[in-house]
Amino acid sequence: MSNAFTWLTDPANWHDQLGTPGIPAQVVAHLEYSLGAVAIATAVALPLGLLIGHTRRGASIVTVANGLRALPTFGLLILLYVVISPHIGGRGDGPYLVPTEIVLVLMAIPPVLGNTSAGVGNVSPAVRDASLGIGMTGREVLLRVEVPIALPLIISGVRSAVLQVVATATVAAYVGLGGIGRYLYDGLAARDFSQMTGGAVLVAVLALALDTLLAAVQRWTVSPGVSGRFKAGTAQAALGPAGAARPGAPEAAAEEGVPA
Repeated sequence: MSNAFTWLTDPANWHDQLGTPGIPAQVVAHLEYSLGAVAIATAVALPLGLLIGHTRRGASIVTVANGLRALPTFGLLILLYVVISPHIGGRGDGPYLVPTEIVLVLMAIPPVLGNTSAGVGNVSPAVRDASLGIGMTGREVLLRVEVPIALPLIISGVRSAVLQVVATATVAAYVGLGGIGRYLYDGLAARDFSQMTGGAVLVAVLALALDTLLAAVQRWTVSPGVSGRFKAGTAQAALGPAGAARPGAPEAAAEEGVPA
């Protein structure tokens, strides 16, 4: 670890040299591969999960999607590279990027799809019936009732997908792309274990940083009533020992969002 720390703190590794990208450029490339795959997976899995959870139909699709977790990532990448790359023209990164993104998208779909369908599907039937009873349409029930209640589980699925994809996007380096995985494969080839360890530390730090960011997003987007962030005891504090409102309590309760 001391050698890895020395490698990470070496200024030469943080700047591009002779056409070799430095650490910042490789981190940006790693983020592009990872977040691009998660965005595509979310665009596919989120609407499908909402539909499955709302209608309670198509659970077999979730089962099939969960089966994707068992696919060997490295082997699938090589297979797709051999099959797809010859059909992609151009001298850019397309022949390497397309197979890599397909693999990463397939990894990101199961957690997003499973959590979304489970979160919406587990909303209490009584809540659905009450929403329909006050005149809401099915679409309004989904968007205004079910999604807010299921939001913690939905965001949790996205967080899980981000962690898995960021950790696995290192395989992009095997087919000739950049990213933090470059340090792992190049270090292995040169038996430079300090470089390999430094690359592994970068992946872990990046994953933790993204998860922390998403945790903050979850905290501030989920309704306080769903997440339980409201201050317990605020209502009791606004009432006297006998349950009567203390002088000035209505104003204090209103500031905390508690009915006076």
